[in-house]
Amino acid sequence: MITLSLCMIVRDEEAVLARCLESARDVADEMVVVDTGSQDRTREIARQFTSRLYEFPWQDDFSAARNYSLSLARMDYCFWLDADDVIPEKSQAALRELKQSLPPEIDLVMLKYDTGFGPDGLPACSFYRERIWKNRAGYRFVGRVHEAVPLAGRILRKDISIEHRKEASGYSRRNLDIYQAMQAQGEPFGPRDQFYYARELYYHQYYAQAAQEFLRFLDRPDGWRENQIEACRILSDCYKALGQEEEEAEALLKSLAYGLPRGEICCQLGQYFLDRRRYGQAAWWYRQALLAEPPLEEGGFVNPACYLEIPAQGLRQCREALGGQGAGDWHRSPFSSIE
Repeated sequence: MITLSLCMIVRDEEAVLARCLESARDVADEMVVVDTGSQDRTREIARQFTSRLYEFPWQDDFSAARNYSLSLARMDYCFWLDADDVIPEKSQAALRELKQSLPPEIDLVMLKYDTGFGPDGLPACSFYRERIWKNRAGYRFVGRVHEAVPLAGRILRKDISIEHRKEASGYSRRNLDIYQAMQAQGEPFGPRDQFYYARELYYHQYYAQAAQEFLRFLDRPDGWRENQIEACRILSDCYKALGQEEEEAEALLKSLAYGLPRGEICCQLGQYFLDRRRYGQAAWWYRQALLAEPPLEEGGFVNPACYLEIPAQGLRQCREALGGQGAGDWHRSPFSSIE
């Protein structure tokens, strides 16, 4: 049986930290909590769960703080969570079983990450993240923002979900400020930095700047394919916000150069044509979304609703709109899946 060190960095997380640590209590063999400057009850709450509470001066570098937490781990494997993550009960049981059965040759385990939950309780986005890895095997986070551990060694994917249950609303400027400081200091952006900088600009409604940065990212030869596809999708949103209709559609179609049509892209194209009352074209794209397979194994962001609920609803809207207009047989095949 392996042992796990939970390694966390926190700051002003009094609203969610107890929930997170309680869900990890029966999974982790030790909890290492590194505080980066809390002004609330975060440290007091952490002490209720662990004596291994440390402080690390914030340096506008998430990887530096996370790697410090990893350096304090004493168990066989490291395991990380954010303070607003939760391990659901089903996943707690699965992780305890994984600790019993993990083959010794496995170096790193990737788990599902579910985020953005709707009223139905289903996640709006799911993807795999590196979550557990051998301690003292050289694994470290890289990137000042949107940090990640480069994948290496023998990797195992497990269909065990960690849920990101964000409580705060809106987007902090913290990440954007770090990226802009890097830019001002002449620090070169890697492809991941370029992608996430553009996304931060989009989240803060700097649509024209975001579009420029997404185009720069797409011009790079070293971008990850999943990020390229997602960049096209968000680039289309930027053009929509800017009122550039032709570019809005072109950005979505550009994604097809990077891989098979994704449900997310097809649904967005369906909505584009639906908004313009071009119902036959809208129905065709919604049909493609229903035929697409969610590419969870690819590691990118997946919205499960774009492979069933959203295209089904879009097809219903198209059918209702065409119903009184003498639509011929060429309209009917897209609707067969929802009869």
